[in-house]
Amino acid sequence: MVAVPTVTGSVDSADLGRVLAHEHVFVLGEEYRQNYLDDWDEDTTVAEAVEELGALPSLGIDTILDPTVLGLGRYLPRVQRVAEQIDLNVVVATGLYTYNEIPFQFHYSGPGLLFDMPEPLTELFLTDLREGIAGTGVRAGFLKCAIEEQGLTPGVERAMRAVGQASAQSGAPITVHTNPHTGSGLVTQRVLAEEGADLSKVVIGHSGDTTDLDYLMTVADAGSYLGMDRFGLDVLLPFEDRVATVLELLRRGYAEKMVLAHDAACFIDWFDPEAKRQVVPRWNVRHISEDVIPALLEGGASEQDIDTMLVTNPRAYFER
Repeated sequence: MVAVPTVTGSVDSADLGRVLAHEHVFVLGEEYRQNYLDDWDEDTTVAEAVEELGALPSLGIDTILDPTVLGLGRYLPRVQRVAEQIDLNVVVATGLYTYNEIPFQFHYSGPGLLFDMPEPLTELFLTDLREGIAGTGVRAGFLKCAIEEQGLTPGVERAMRAVGQASAQSGAPITVHTNPHTGSGLVTQRVLAEEGADLSKVVIGHSGDTTDLDYLMTVADAGSYLGMDRFGLDVLLPFEDRVATVLELLRRGYAEKMVLAHDAACFIDWFDPEAKRQVVPRWNVRHISEDVIPALLEGGASEQDIDTMLVTNPRAYFER
């Protein structure tokens, strides 16, 4: 058992309960919001998040892991307002989300650059993990980076290596946004391992976007968790295919290698809210409780399988 930091204080890993391993409270670029969202209503948006997340305990969910980091608009005071009003553990992350370049704040400072110094990204991530985020007193509980169809660009590689270094030095686990159709989970495992990260403490996110069992088993056999974490995004892979893939992996003995989630957000500024509801009506944090678990059980999964994916594996993610 280990202490896991949440937005409202640390909890024992044994008390995390059922965990959705990849959800966002807010994905909201503050610079964009301040300049262009003229109709922004802070209180209403917070209240809507409180209502949405506050319903999760009644649906059997006790904790969410929120991998909103630099590049996705992480702003802890707003998340704190929500977390203080709900009976749900919210674990936040540190790291950097980019598909291409790193932010200009880091272009000229780092090993071998104009201002030659130890990797500043690693130091910032470690500060968030050990001391807290931006003076809030809230410590990050895990790390996050991304690799997309563009592959291992210099910026993506630098961010990923910094995340790997921070994990190796702190023991914090990692979640990575990947694109399974390009095999980027395998690239991620190679790079993180080169930096000393423990692959058994890594979730290869968005693995549920593919039905390629050979790829998924190869990733899992290398030690990492498969993030079957986009339930509700039926435009990327239909619900039935996502369920069938999880069921087949369970049949092949991979229950201990999967975690579940939606990658949903209470508010995200990437899409018009009404358009999002029309295109992906089930992309919300209730979907797994209301639709996915019943479908898995009907398809042959056991209650123990469900608890392994929602309770045992997220707990081990922090405890290993």
